[in-house]
Amino acid sequence: MRLSVGEKVGQTVIVVLLSLLCLSVIYPFLYMLAISLNEGADAAKGGVYLWPRSFTLINYEIVLGNEVIRSAYLITIARTVLGTIVGMLVTLIAAYGLSHRGLPFRKGILAYVLITMLFSGGLVPFYIQLFNLGLTNTFLVYIIPTAFSAWNMFVMLKFLQGIPEALNESAELDGAGPVRILFQIIIPLSKPMLAALGLFTAVGHWNDWFAGAFYVTDQSLIPVQTFLQQLLNASDLSAVMGSNNNQEALARGSQQNITLMSIKMAVVMVSAIPILCVYPFLQKYFVKGVLIGSVKG
Repeated sequence: MRLSVGEKVGQTVIVVLLSLLCLSVIYPFLYMLAISLNEGADAAKGGVYLWPRSFTLINYEIVLGNEVIRSAYLITIARTVLGTIVGMLVTLIAAYGLSHRGLPFRKGILAYVLITMLFSGGLVPFYIQLFNLGLTNTFLVYIIPTAFSAWNMFVMLKFLQGIPEALNESAELDGAGPVRILFQIIIPLSKPMLAALGLFTAVGHWNDWFAGAFYVTDQSLIPVQTFLQQLLNASDLSAVMGSNNNQEALARGSQQNITLMSIKMAVVMVSAIPILCVYPFLQKYFVKGVLIGSVKG
């Protein structure tokens, strides 16, 4: 099929614009990676853009040798895995129940959930509520308040309403109850949407620093993003010290003139790479789920 001159020019412009967009996204990541793999004092001179000029791993040795960041990693991984599972389960159950048009007070419940999307009590009342519930300074403060998302519930609800009712009716005729229908029919059909919403939820948990900064005071309970936020506000390297391994690495690193900036870039890389590695495994379901959600929404 031949393309006209205008169509060729249009496609060329689209390719150029998308290439520039991709470059604008990839370049900052490559820049931070190069700084994190470069000697700090050498990087401070400038001129390090895409690859390290004086390669070293001392920045990562100092970061990974910190007991606080190792604990923060475990907290982040635990809250991401548990928070995503709980969030998807609660969202799916709520959407499945509200998808039944014969549910008593269904319209009132939907209106109530919609109101929570538009209005909130504010940060101070929310903190007081968490304090009265005994959730502050506990691991559950990362899980329970985020277990339900009104937006995710409405997206899942629209998807479930697109599933033919004949499937549920035939299963009921065969003697299947609501729980069996949910786990044997609804969940297998909802894998693309669950993957899409699950990825959004997991990224939200992984990148969240706010809860650890405002609702937790115990350093052993902070997630890695909160540690990164504290480090970005630090004025010296004392934030990443605290273990014998760190002191040894710092002693060796002093010969390579490490800087706070190089340490910050190493922490950014350490906190960003794991969640980036998850996407390729969910890409097929993620793209399909987003497409289905955009059509049915």
